[in-house]
Amino acid sequence: MPAIKSKGFTLVELVVGLVVFAIAMTLFVSLIVPQAIRSVDPIFQVRAAELAQSLVNEISSKPFDQNSSRIGGTIRCNEAGNPCTQSQNLGPEENRSAFNDVDDYHGLLATGTDFKQNSLGGNISIDGKNLYAGFSLAVTVFYDDNLDGIDDSVVGGGTYVGNTKYIKVIVTTPNDEDITFATYRSNY
Repeated sequence: MPAIKSKGFTLVELVVGLVVFAIAMTLFVSLIVPQAIRSVDPIFQVRAAELAQSLVNEISSKPFDQNSSRIGGTIRCNEAGNPCTQSQNLGPEENRSAFNDVDDYHGLLATGTDFKQNSLGGNISIDGKNLYAGFSLAVTVFYDDNLDGIDDSVVGGGTYVGNTKYIKVIVTTPNDEDITFATYRSNY
């Protein structure tokens, strides 16, 4: 009777196969996992841009200064003896809900828990989760008449009053990336 050859894999073949599979999986995971982590960066960047743009729009819509007319057609600050706020006095005179001019936002610090509602009072969330959890922002406002992005009171030394304010909003994403947005507001 002829010898029957058994079908299947030997132990050595199984071990070699497992080693090759483990090496392939290690390479695959080491290439895919970093890509998955980086894939959320654009989402955070878009949310940061939306958040900053909404805040820049809010700030820019306010009057130039506490001493500026709210109705237009009258004398602006820095004209006819109506002084603008001095550089060392920029900042809020009240809480955020009552901010009534551009420089009130100077020094504003906010976190994701502060961005719970949109301008219509609706929640900013998906499936009950805050879209801006982990985000934070910081606002700086200063006089910059020569439009160089540098505080004119620092360059000129001491007190300064000008006709152009630089508004800078820095949004920090949950992965600690700082994204800076800036604009100018003139005294018109």
